[in-house]
Amino acid sequence: MKVESEIGKTNSVNINAIDMIERPLLVMRQKVLFPNIVTSMHIVHKEELAAVKMMIQKGMSVIVSSPRSTFLNNPKPDDVYEFGVLASIIRYMPIPNNVTIVLLEGIKRVRITQWVQSKPYAVVQAELLHESSELDNTTIIEAQMRMIVNVLEKLAQLNHAISYEVLTMAKEIVSPSHLTDFVASVVDLKLQERQDLLPVIKPTIRLQRLSSILTQELDIQELQGRIQNQVRREIDETQREFFLREQLRVIQQELGEKDSYLAEVHELGTQLESLALPPSVHLKVKKELSRLESTPHTAPEVGIIRNYLNLILDLPWSEASQEQLDIHHAKTILNKNHYGLKRVKERILEYIAVRSRTKGQTSLRTPILCFVGPPGTGKTTLGRSIAEALGRKYANLSLGGMRDEAQIRGHRRTYIGAMPGRIIQTIKRVGTINPLIVLDEIDKIGTEYRGDPAAALLEVLDPEQNNVFVDNYLDLPYNLSQVLFIATANTLDTIPPSLIDRMEVIEFPGYIDSEKFAIATNFLIPRHLDEHALTLEELAFDDEAVRHAIRTYTYESGVRDLDRQLGKICRKVVRQFMEGINSPCLIKIESLAKYLGVPKYVNQFLNAVDEIGVATGLAWTAAGGDIVFIEVGVYEGQGKLTLTGKLGKVMQESAQAALSYTRTNADRYGIDPTCFTHIDVHIHVPEGAVSKDGPSAGVTVATALISAFSKRPVKRTIATTGEITLQGNILPVGGLRVKVMAAHRAGLETVVIPKRNEKDLVEIPQKVRDKLDFILADNMDVVLKTMLV
Repeated sequence: MKVESEIGKTNSVNINAIDMIERPLLVMRQKVLFPNIVTSMHIVHKEELAAVKMMIQKGMSVIVSSPRSTFLNNPKPDDVYEFGVLASIIRYMPIPNNVTIVLLEGIKRVRITQWVQSKPYAVVQAELLHESSELDNTTIIEAQMRMIVNVLEKLAQLNHAISYEVLTMAKEIVSPSHLTDFVASVVDLKLQERQDLLPVIKPTIRLQRLSSILTQELDIQELQGRIQNQVRREIDETQREFFLREQLRVIQQELGEKDSYLAEVHELGTQLESLALPPSVHLKVKKELSRLESTPHTAPEVGIIRNYLNLILDLPWSEASQEQLDIHHAKTILNKNHYGLKRVKERILEYIAVRSRTKGQTSLRTPILCFVGPPGTGKTTLGRSIAEALGRKYANLSLGGMRDEAQIRGHRRTYIGAMPGRIIQTIKRVGTINPLIVLDEIDKIGTEYRGDPAAALLEVLDPEQNNVFVDNYLDLPYNLSQVLFIATANTLDTIPPSLIDRMEVIEFPGYIDSEKFAIATNFLIPRHLDEHALTLEELAFDDEAVRHAIRTYTYESGVRDLDRQLGKICRKVVRQFMEGINSPCLIKIESLAKYLGVPKYVNQFLNAVDEIGVATGLAWTAAGGDIVFIEVGVYEGQGKLTLTGKLGKVMQESAQAALSYTRTNADRYGIDPTCFTHIDVHIHVPEGAVSKDGPSAGVTVATALISAFSKRPVKRTIATTGEITLQGNILPVGGLRVKVMAAHRAGLETVVIPKRNEKDLVEIPQKVRDKLDFILADNMDVVLKTMLV
């Protein structure tokens, strides 16, 4: 290998005859120098300038490379790219601020192999990279060169930075190597893309890579051009519209006409001035109107301000429905649409009586009611009837699944697409300040990171605050005190206590069979006959058939399923008539199976015989009352207790308390006290997919345990409920009414309840009390005497 050091020598050596060369190194920032290309660089360091002057005096060349980072001041060997260019110094020229411009011309590609010295200036040893003069396929190379020139011409059309002279020079170049280096230096490529072309020695490969880079750059330039043209068109259109509108305004002024935009603003202001607005609202309206007049009609804020003023214009500020305070009329309406529900009807009639007595004074607080009960008991539909009885507008606001607080309070106007909350929207829709609004499914409100809607309802449902309710969008106090809010829920468990405290809770118990029969004959059947265009001569229901359908085809606290079954019968009868069978139809017990299929609930709630270790309990659910079976199994083991059936923590502890009571009083019930150490106990509650919790099954669990250990069967027609203590005392429970209703539906004969629940028996319908025997128990002895055979 031939090495030539030119430090201190002339530049007369033929570089094609050597392989290695030693030269001073100049680091060119933000540029990449190619062979046969002339470019300039700035030198600020005195040491580099001294080297340049010495090289010029001796007529020698230098090595030029680029730093890996633009911001390096004193680059080290690892900070400079390995591949660079051997360049000759044409001249240098000082400029202000101690900066010298050096004009360089690239000669040949090099690869830096060794860093010879760093001070006073950098000197490196580099390998000269000789390009092959033989070309593989001149036809392909010629095609590639033409394509590069064509792309360069297109780029010149899109980017005026490429001049006509540059295009002419590119077309005259015949060397593929020279063409790639020339184009790479004149096109606005990334620094790394240019640097990546330096190590490529073979011209054909360099042509391919440059072609790919230029094609990608052309796509980017075309896309950028399309974006710029689109923006320019939009700007031109906006300017054109502004110019035309200004011309129109001037023409209208010359003709003595008013500006249509200002006329609309004036008309809006006139409409707002005619409203009886509170002083604070009136002040806000004047301020917003002033903003609207001073804002150019093309500004985006115009739409926001107008929507806000239109909301104020559309909201009722003093418009109220004339209330019907005739108590007899209200009573007729409520009884016409709903059967039973005595307590809630009495509450509404009391409110009407007081309103009538006080001559409708607005100082009287409007009640905020919460109807709680199983599905299908008429909570939502009763709200519509109350609105009709009071002569108020009715609106239903479903809260089920609501998770965003802004749906109650609204969004602030600073947000794009902001809207008022659903409370204000509902008031706007009904158009009066005293509607009846049903807040449906208030127990199914969700909570997430966007806020708690239930917390936002606190202000809405608080009589002390809702007269100055502030919606975030409206940003003004609005009086909700005259609105009659009625919330509906299936359970109170999921409603925050602070929200319950603001409402008057009225429970909707489930219907007994006699009540369902009255509802079916007086309400459901006539409605279905009317909906299906049937007459009583064409379709009639036998009373016993209706009762049988209630007992064997439905099992619910409400009447929704019964309504579906009656509708199913009507549809099948209509189909018969349309198929040509026109004989009148009388639905009897025998014909129910023809229309409704096999009965679904036939004595499935009671065991066939009295069993050992199986006791019947009563449970409360969100859908009403239900009966449960507590099963106990005992077998050889180590005294372990197993609980299954998806039981909650409270119910598990209740079962443990029942087992402790059984072990403590084993002698009293004929149980061997020593058996508990070598017998395992398994307590199971069927329907394992349903969660169960609460302490009221404690008495039932203790009964099943004592039955299992004493081998005495439990009477299957008796159910019990109550919480047990370790001393065997029976504590009261809640939801007694729905539990007793469940026992009645299941066909039980006797119910054992805590003695301290005796006061709750008055809430149970007399017809149910007449059909059930109630045993009042204050300790387990009374329970076991009744329950065990």
